[in-house]
Amino acid sequence: MIDSTATEPKIVLEKGKPASVILDLASYQKLLEKVEDVDDLNELKQLKKQKLNFRPFADYLASR
Repeated sequence: MIDSTATEPKIVLEKGKPASVILDLASYQKLLEKVEDVDDLNELKQLKKQKLNFRPFADYLASR
């Protein structure tokens, strides 16, 4: 049985080698948020490299 109050990650070994990690839910959610933030930043960097194309506001309104 795993202690559900533990906050330290638990490393699971298979044949003496690290195979997986067990995290408490709060740590896992924080990790997911950080990964999503990194993905968002990478996407923003890619978007900043693209040339921006603007059209006049009147053209936008006419197309609606």
